[in-house]
Amino acid sequence: MSVASVNNKARRSSGAEDSDFYYSRATLPDRCLFPGWEYSQSLRSTEDNPQLQSDNCADAQFYRVFSMDGARERLAEVVSSLERRDGAINSRATSPGVGGGREINGDDSSVTRNRPRTYPYLRYLPYKVEDETQRQRNFREIITHLYVSVEAGDFSPGAMHWTREIRNWLGLKFDPTKEQRVRLVKLYYELALAPGLDVTASERFSSMFMILTKRKHYLRPGIDLTLDWRPLFRELKIFVLPSEAGMVHTTNVKRNIRTLTKLCTFAQLYFDPEAIPTMLEEILPHFSTSFTEGAFVVAGLLNLLFPTVPPPPGNDELLPQYYLPAMFHLWSLMNRSRIFDTTFLDLFSRLARDSLVSAYIPFSECGIYTQEQTSLIFTAILRMLDIPVGQATSPYSASVDLSAGLAIMLERDQKKHPIAHHIARWIVMSLSPACLRSSTSVLAKLEGLIQAVETFFHPSIAGGWTKTLHQLVYYLADFFVMRWNREKSGEMEMPDERKLNDTIRRRFVLCLRDVVFMGIYSKSGTAMNFALSTLQSLAYLEPELILPGALQRIYPSMQGLVEVHRTTSSLRALQVLSRIMVRTKGFRCHVTTMLGLALPGIDANDLEKTLYTLSYIQSVCYSIPLYDLTEGREDVSGSLLASQWVSSEVERMEQKGINVELDYRGELNEKDEESILRSSTSNFAEFVTAFLGKVFTLLENLPDAARVRSGSPEENVVNTLPATFTPLFAALSPELYNMALNKVADFVGNHVIHQARDAMAFICSALCKVNPSKALKRLIPILVQSIRTEIDENGAASTRNTGTDVLPRDRGLVWSVSMLSMSIVHVGDAVLEHKEELFNIASYMQRKCKGIPTVHVSNFVHHLLLNLTGTYTVDYSLYEKDIYARGLGPNDWGMIPDPQSLEIAWHVPSREEIEFAVELFKSQGESAVGQLTALTSETSQIKRDGTGKEWSDEVSRNLVLLRLLLSGVSVLFNAEAASKEPELTDDDDMDVDARAANGHAPEEQDTEASAMSVEEAEENEIKPTYKYPAGYVLTDADPLYKELHHLRQQAGELLHAVHDFLTHKQEDDIACFGPLYTAYRSWFIDVGIERSAHVLDRVTRLLSADIHPYKISGLRKEYPRPLLLRRANVYHLQRLRHNSYPRPKTELTKTLLLDLAQSSVSSYTEVRRNAQSAGEAALKAIIGARPLVIPSLLEALEEGIEQNDFPLIKGGMYSLIFGSLSKTISRDWRYAPRVIKAYISASTADKPSVQKLCSTATLQIMDFGRPLERMAILDQEIIQAVAPTEHVAEKIDKQRAKVLKKRANIESKMAALSDELVDLAKASHWKKASRTAAIVITLGLRFESIASDKMVDLMVKGAIDTHPGLRGLYSGALVALFALIDSRASAQHKYENYIIDKAYLPAKIQVQTKWEDPNWTKEYLANFASPEAEYYVDHDYPGWLVWDKTMPAYKANPKTDIEYDNAEQQTLNQIGKILDRHWFSALFDYYKQEPRDAGADRFRVSNAMLLHYAFELLHHGSTAASFLDIRTEIARVFGDGTDKHQHRATAEILGALLSSTVDKSLELRSQIWEYVFPIVQRIFADGLTPENSSYWITFLHMVLQGKDPRRSWPLVESLALFRLDMTSNAAFKESSKIQLLQQCVTDLGWHFQLEKPVIEDFLRHLDHPYKGVREAMGVTLATLYRTRYHESYKGVKTFMHGQREASSIGSPPYQPSEDFTKTIHDIFERLERWRHQRTPGQQTPSSYTSGGKTVLLWLDSALSSFECTELLQFFPNLFMEQLLHMMDVKEDQELQGLAYHVFRHLPNIPHRLGEDSEFIASLIRIGTQSPLWHQRLRVLINMQVIYFRRLFLLSREQQQSLYDCVAAMLEDSQLEVRLGASTTLSGMIRCSPVEMRTIMIDDLNKKFTKMLIDSPLPRKPKGNPSAPSTGTSTPTPEHSKLVLTRHAAVLGLGALVQAFPYSSPPPSWIPGVLATLANKANNDPGMVGKSVKSILSDFKKTRQDTWQMDLKPYPALHIILGTRYNALAIKAVD
Repeated sequence: MSVASVNNKARRSSGAEDSDFYYSRATLPDRCLFPGWEYSQSLRSTEDNPQLQSDNCADAQFYRVFSMDGARERLAEVVSSLERRDGAINSRATSPGVGGGREINGDDSSVTRNRPRTYPYLRYLPYKVEDETQRQRNFREIITHLYVSVEAGDFSPGAMHWTREIRNWLGLKFDPTKEQRVRLVKLYYELALAPGLDVTASERFSSMFMILTKRKHYLRPGIDLTLDWRPLFRELKIFVLPSEAGMVHTTNVKRNIRTLTKLCTFAQLYFDPEAIPTMLEEILPHFSTSFTEGAFVVAGLLNLLFPTVPPPPGNDELLPQYYLPAMFHLWSLMNRSRIFDTTFLDLFSRLARDSLVSAYIPFSECGIYTQEQTSLIFTAILRMLDIPVGQATSPYSASVDLSAGLAIMLERDQKKHPIAHHIARWIVMSLSPACLRSSTSVLAKLEGLIQAVETFFHPSIAGGWTKTLHQLVYYLADFFVMRWNREKSGEMEMPDERKLNDTIRRRFVLCLRDVVFMGIYSKSGTAMNFALSTLQSLAYLEPELILPGALQRIYPSMQGLVEVHRTTSSLRALQVLSRIMVRTKGFRCHVTTMLGLALPGIDANDLEKTLYTLSYIQSVCYSIPLYDLTEGREDVSGSLLASQWVSSEVERMEQKGINVELDYRGELNEKDEESILRSSTSNFAEFVTAFLGKVFTLLENLPDAARVRSGSPEENVVNTLPATFTPLFAALSPELYNMALNKVADFVGNHVIHQARDAMAFICSALCKVNPSKALKRLIPILVQSIRTEIDENGAASTRNTGTDVLPRDRGLVWSVSMLSMSIVHVGDAVLEHKEELFNIASYMQRKCKGIPTVHVSNFVHHLLLNLTGTYTVDYSLYEKDIYARGLGPNDWGMIPDPQSLEIAWHVPSREEIEFAVELFKSQGESAVGQLTALTSETSQIKRDGTGKEWSDEVSRNLVLLRLLLSGVSVLFNAEAASKEPELTDDDDMDVDARAANGHAPEEQDTEASAMSVEEAEENEIKPTYKYPAGYVLTDADPLYKELHHLRQQAGELLHAVHDFLTHKQEDDIACFGPLYTAYRSWFIDVGIERSAHVLDRVTRLLSADIHPYKISGLRKEYPRPLLLRRANVYHLQRLRHNSYPRPKTELTKTLLLDLAQSSVSSYTEVRRNAQSAGEAALKAIIGARPLVIPSLLEALEEGIEQNDFPLIKGGMYSLIFGSLSKTISRDWRYAPRVIKAYISASTADKPSVQKLCSTATLQIMDFGRPLERMAILDQEIIQAVAPTEHVAEKIDKQRAKVLKKRANIESKMAALSDELVDLAKASHWKKASRTAAIVITLGLRFESIASDKMVDLMVKGAIDTHPGLRGLYSGALVALFALIDSRASAQHKYENYIIDKAYLPAKIQVQTKWEDPNWTKEYLANFASPEAEYYVDHDYPGWLVWDKTMPAYKANPKTDIEYDNAEQQTLNQIGKILDRHWFSALFDYYKQEPRDAGADRFRVSNAMLLHYAFELLHHGSTAASFLDIRTEIARVFGDGTDKHQHRATAEILGALLSSTVDKSLELRSQIWEYVFPIVQRIFADGLTPENSSYWITFLHMVLQGKDPRRSWPLVESLALFRLDMTSNAAFKESSKIQLLQQCVTDLGWHFQLEKPVIEDFLRHLDHPYKGVREAMGVTLATLYRTRYHESYKGVKTFMHGQREASSIGSPPYQPSEDFTKTIHDIFERLERWRHQRTPGQQTPSSYTSGGKTVLLWLDSALSSFECTELLQFFPNLFMEQLLHMMDVKEDQELQGLAYHVFRHLPNIPHRLGEDSEFIASLIRIGTQSPLWHQRLRVLINMQVIYFRRLFLLSREQQQSLYDCVAAMLEDSQLEVRLGASTTLSGMIRCSPVEMRTIMIDDLNKKFTKMLIDSPLPRKPKGNPSAPSTGTSTPTPEHSKLVLTRHAAVLGLGALVQAFPYSSPPPSWIPGVLATLANKANNDPGMVGKSVKSILSDFKKTRQDTWQMDLKPYPALHIILGTRYNALAIKAVD
């Protein structure tokens, strides 16, 4: 486990966040179709070409055709603009800002970066690298190949391959010029969104686009790059506005919506802010709360697409405050929605970030926002934190967010974009020095927010809010640090008056300090991680404010004075603070003391604490040298000075408590501080000794190691040791290093601790790396001697052993070998001094050892070879040599090295090392080869008799050795040499620069050889590769080079021989196959780099973990020097990895690949798995390997199926379908048909494991048949921008021809296979048929040919198959076929229209709106109240928010239908012939069957969809069945209507019948309605039952949703004519009709215009006697009123202007109309009358209780919805008192419960600023004046909530009046009210801003203390202890009043105390309050005394953890609370 896993710092997730940029317009170019089959120029956007705009169709704005001449002119214009050189705007060393570009000399086209690299990767390599010219030449070549592939239409694999090459090129830290990057970004943006492109290719291109724009400093928005937002909008529309996007493709795979939203995150930065008006015009008209999905979709789209960067100056309409009021208005239209809150906070926070740097955007103490806007946002933030308030319900309503529908897809990933991130970004980016001058600034409000929720940070209070709160403070600190650093470095250029200053920084840190100190002791691991990261950020900002408090808490923890968990947290805190401590004056003097105190943390009994201790020591050692700085100094000697100073400081901290302030800058002068620091270093020797002792003790007591990589604590500790010891040993002075070396050497020589072997080996490795020559000289003799002793004298490794455990006898040997192995790796040429010794011991051990130790011996040889042959850094020093030379001093502590000026020591293999390595390799290799040859011969001395395992052991041992030898010298193997035939190495004809390798094996040649398989050529093609110098030390002519490669060739031949022998003679010897195939794997992939060990991944991961604690936002690579050096090593490995590209086949590689293929289908599972794993690796290393192995695997699979050989089947399927071969097969249709047929045959195998495999593989196999790219629409101009200067037209034509030929070939094979499979499906068992059918559907449906006759026949007949599974499958396929035909026809039979979703619907028209007419909306809505229609408006959104100039509509009586061409008509005719009466009859009968599971018993839309298409065919007259037949069948299905299944089937059939006539002629519609409506009317009138009503509600939904009400007028009218029958006792009948009406209103929304009579009828009968009817009425009334609201502005500009004029937050929505207001008043007047008419105590229902429940249900529904603010004005006077009365009706618990539920809604409803005055006044009035105590108590609930929820909106006067009210209620006569008031007062104080809190506490303290003192209990007469009895025990009124007053005072003082339950130490006034309580009221009888005791005991109880610390500043607390309230003691306190 690494340091990073200890300190999991939550870093920002998105590379595309948090910097500041600008945009400008760019030309929007022409578009062109690829690849070259058809061409047409069309515009994606015509915003710059108004003359080209047209209104012909909905998508006309996207695609406009114009002349070729115009295209050429624009092309020339854009190309010339791209080629212009303009250095003045194009060079910045920092992040950009408008007008901020500083000029540079030189040519702008050569500029590669706006900011130079922090780390000069290329300069630090130890070998000569290529020059920039070479890199650029290669890059241009890659782009040329990419251009050719794109132009030729070869996207996969062509363009995808070159995309990968670009990614690799960029991965090597090479930089394209800015011009190249811009062109590539545009190209990949185009490719990512190109219509018609395969989804996999789109994903790859999207990923490349994100890589190119990942860092914001690459390109400046508007200056370097502007992107068009419309392509993304077009793609998003397909998902979220399907009715607008054209058509729905059921057969076309669409893009991944997650990829699109991620693409938005990166592209949004480059959208032109001048496009804002156009964007709003396009998106806003879709907003509607009548169909709520529209509102969520618009919000989501705005968040994803809206440009937030500053616009060019001069246009006020583009400034934020122009459109922000409209945004706030949109936000207020969807109240009580968490999604809306999140969306708008995200948008506003980005706007704040991007506007911060712009000087001409107005900026105030609230950033770019106004006071009112800021208060609203803070109120939303408070809502989003989920803080529980009293008995309040959630401020959010689940029902609102549930209606988001498709808009859910537009949400950003909450894990990567948490709400805390948006909040923090908004706050920090709104800060400026202006905040300091205002008490209502963002900073003041932030302080108020943190103070309000401070209590919830305490470890004792955990809940759903814990993570969000800690995440919020983490992001706040992180953003502040990032902004601070970027401002200081000049990276964020902004006006000086906005820059953060020291005062803001100090206030910000103080604001977060206390809650962070609470968080570091949190019980939640996640919260603690966030808190620790925040602590680090705050300490970085203000060390003097954070470090004293941290040390004050840490010292007691480290000294063991507090709980263990606090010690652990303290260690973690020390780790994150260590870097800052060592660099801060005074505090660095504590570091060495802390190191000493941390040592006890190394404890075998607490491994978690050990882990954190090691991590802390590591972080210190990376920051300071462990040198005794007192040496040679006369002024300082010993540690006395430091220890005395530290002791005094600790004592001072104890005395002053957690508020201690240590101003070392002022208190300590430089000289004294330096003396103390030097003195503190004199004990380093003792520390190192103690530390090593602790570690050795730990190792001795470690438990036995668990499974490898199990994540156990022991394993984590072992993995952390090297991370700690490397910097520790590197930091030691030479004297201390010698001491440590001796201690380690002695320990290694004198101990054998088997379970600590790895840990100790790591320590040895760290020791040797730091000073190799010294360490090896000390260790090697000891270890070599020990090895010989163990072997010779103890007989170690003399025999083999079973199992995996090392025998006790062998443990000493393994211990020594392990130490030696790790000591000689990566230590450089120091091993040469021990060359002979090491060579001899290696040979000796190989000769002598057997069993498990041999693996360790081979590992030793492997490590030695790695050390000799590798290039790596051998520098671990903390400082450069010159610093060591001048001597280290205090100023070197915490030094930050400059990444630009490092001197790195590298190990580069010398000739001597290479010779030694080759000699060792040869010696060991020849030995292994010889032994293996002998073992696999018939004359082997070791017998293979099967009884012993010695033969297996020997073979395995030698194979392991061979593998480790190969990977040990892998860096010396050259890919070119490895891909040459040995006998032809000098033959120029076999040069590897050839463009294609050998084709395929001879047996693959067939009759198709003449048209050489394109797939095979692709697989075998050696594409140009770009190799870069990586320090390769040998040349082709070098004898060592030849010898090495000859030995490798020999090893490969031997592996084949062993494989042959094992498969023929020892097939059941499973143990040998594992090592064999691992050796195969190494032989294939370990060429140039040891890929089998994943070296690069491992080293990168370790480095990433180690640099994690040093990452500070806004700083770059401020890491300790050793970590910077390791980065250079990682870069070298990246170059090695880059060069290890796939190489051509040789005869030997072919043989070995076929060996692996053979074993991949072995009978033995383990053998199969090993071979498949090695095979997968080998396939990636060899070009053309896949076509080579596929035939043999396929033959094996077919043979297995034929012989029912299950292992063979499983091996074949795993290899072919579940690995990388699957992709090759899907593109190579020589094999795909056979694989598909084999799969289908295998699916019948009678073996569960095979069945499971087949089920898993179904989707992959179906994917084989996916249509190929036929056309992709691309912008020709963007493509040409990357065109090379040389002529490549011939290449393009050649490649295009190849692609076309490949496609034609594959499609013909697909068609043939499809026909073959159709025949198979017809004749097969259902299980086989279902798999076959699934494949056929993907194979057979094509745009051009639609489907074959056989396939159509199969689908149509299959839809009435007897098997339900097959029936469902074929029905779905038939629907897909119908949909394809309709899509094809509506695309006018053109594929281009099909892929751009351009649909021609004859019935669809664009209607001109009369938006300028003020009566237009009224007339428009009035049209929906009558059946006559000129046209139908099916869409809900036109005119709801704003009117557009046109709106989509549909002809009322279309004369023409979609026209079908011959192919479509022929298919439809074929289907129609089969659709006879028998077909329909059978289908209806199946629909009527009882479903097999209860979940399927519902209206099935899929059934209705199939019938919809079938009935359309019927209307065309193309079916064999007539309408009369259908009517007869429907009558038969419905029967007598007594069975629910009859109703379900009938509802599905009738729903389909009605929906099939939507776009048909009026005559046909009338005919169908005349038949259907009477049936439906009868059922609705008398046929509904609880069992079947849900079917008919869904039927209604299907018929009405998204359609004009006039289309279904008879149905709508009949439902609207419903009136309640008060005489009826059929409650369900009545309620079901109301539910149908409600469904009708919900579906039709604001288009339902027949509401008035319905509402009147309902309002007349509010007191309906039946509960079901009342519930339905209540919800329906709410729905009716909800859908009445609309805004209908004349246009977007009018809307924007209107909102701006209204206020900064827009106009208030949902203002009640006069009629509505009158209605509400009338209803509540009636309720009041009924209340008076009801007899108190009446048990039976009354008009009051019944009517009340109806109204409450209505209110509940309305208040839970977004239009809840419509009722605000009725809260104070109407609702409140009536609800309180209802809660007092004890006889009706339902009424009580409903009233209480609605009552709790009230404070959750959002009010605007100032709207809540009356509501608060009414709460106060009831609380103080109501005669009923229940009512007084209940209003307290809402007072708590409204005070907290509206903390930022309440005026000071309102807050004061609430305080006064609650304080007055403490004197209430009712005990419950007093207790409630006390709790409420406590909560109000707790969440008030500090300024007000202080005033209120002071006032209340004085008030209650005075009340208590002024109302003493009367003393009893001294001489008469018992007064004469009055005869009763009733207290006098005066006494009661006195007790009440005293109780009020006690509760008031108690509320003050309880407001701060966790403040440690408590505020200074609390001891006085406690003393007053204990002194003045503790001995009171009854409830007063009881309350005092409760307050005092609770005070101590909540402070158990911090009690000792709390007592230090207030020792009197112990007297008050620690005794039995001794009166004298208490008086003493007074």
